Amino acid sequence: MLKIMLAIPLLLTLLATTPACGGNSQNPYCANAVELKTADDLSQLIALGGDSQLVLLGESTHGTAEFYRWRAEISKRLIAEKEYNFIAVEGDWASIYRLNLYVKNHCNTYASASEVLETFDRWPEWMWANTEVENLAEWLREYNKDLPNDKRIGIYGMDVYGQWEAMEEVLRIVEQKLPERHDDIKEKFDCYTAYNFDEWQYARAVTQGYPSCNEGLEWVVDILREHLESIECPTEAKLLRHAKQSAKVVQNSEDYYRLAVRNNITSWNSRVMHMHNTVMQLLKSHGTYAKGIVWAHNTHVGDARATSMRNEGMVNIGQLARQSYGDQMVTIVGFTTYKGKVNAGVQWGSPMTKMSIPKAQKNSAESLLEDCGLESFYTIFDDEIRKSEDMLNPIGHRAIGVTYNPSTERLYNYVPTILPLRYDAIVFIKRTNALEQVRGK
Repeated sequence: MLKIMLAIPLLLTLLATTPACGGNSQNPYCANAVELKTADDLSQLIALGGDSQLVLLGESTHGTAEFYRWRAEISKRLIAEKEYNFIAVEGDWASIYRLNLYVKNHCNTYASASEVLETFDRWPEWMWANTEVENLAEWLREYNKDLPNDKRIGIYGMDVYGQWEAMEEVLRIVEQKLPERHDDIKEKFDCYTAYNFDEWQYARAVTQGYPSCNEGLEWVVDILREHLESIECPTEAKLLRHAKQSAKVVQNSEDYYRLAVRNNITSWNSRVMHMHNTVMQLLKSHGTYAKGIVWAHNTHVGDARATSMRNEGMVNIGQLARQSYGDQMVTIVGFTTYKGKVNAGVQWGSPMTKMSIPKAQKNSAESLLEDCGLESFYTIFDDEIRKSEDMLNPIGHRAIGVTYNPSTERLYNYVPTILPLRYDAIVFIKRTNALEQVRGK
């Protein structure tokens, strides 16, 4: 989730002339517009991403129903038609893993996806405990029903948050499978939890000279890795891989928070590296020809080198994926809106509120896309568009995180962006609605 808001004023704008008629060739953002009404209309996007190793699906907010719904439709077609193996989302490893067990029907104790999602209790719960995710999970479970266990499609969290729940998972599994190491591992974890399970209190203490727990947490990961290498039973190996990844969450969360009290940019990059490495590990664990789908905020999936993030020294998954696998093996799709409703908090940890998203700022990417005259569509940035000088001018591109203040949006929620270099395609929904949480939330 976008905890670190990119408070970057809109520094640059596009040329003054923007046509107001749908599909007008004078507006290059409309040139390849494909109207979007049903999942059948996604065929060009599916063809674009079908042979990629990774398809990254973004969102300009963390609380918009249509973004989740269309990402789900794209994902379902990629899985069913192009044999994609998993979905990795900007969520906590431990909690999303419960959903993974449900959709695969492996060691599952829940009667429905809604029951699983009701257990998600870390703020902001609405990001994953919502009806759009519930519907996707039920589709995945049904799709997996007749597949062999090792071919079932999974869903995984790739974020660095949720470290205390991840810690519980490690200790639970170690107690079962590696009991002789349980006390030693708990001792290393106790170093981190000693500050009342308050990661920020811990991080501030380290800056004041108190010992860091980093080496001990790294040792836990190493122990689990060594033990995993000696395991031959596939079922036990899967459980140990879950424990190792949970331990990586604990280790890398410590790094993230320790850095965050000093420098937001280095902590941002630390979190990004954890997410990128998690996706790489998922690809590796699914086999040589594995293909994955990633759901995350536009700020994570849209190539940072085509935004003002580059000037700040910030990287993201989109950039790292292209650098790791090559542009031809990575397809990046951004999502944005002109106006509507969104779920967000006034500040970190505050109650969720359904807020109004005002009309997009003039000459922003969203206003230019709105000028195409279509309620919902996507446009693919082909080589011809990427050669157009008009398209290579940086423009403001809306970014709303889990915290939001509509009254200051024009100052703090537009990231200067070269759209066709940041994405391979963009989905535009003129008017959007807020997510609905699952019952019990």
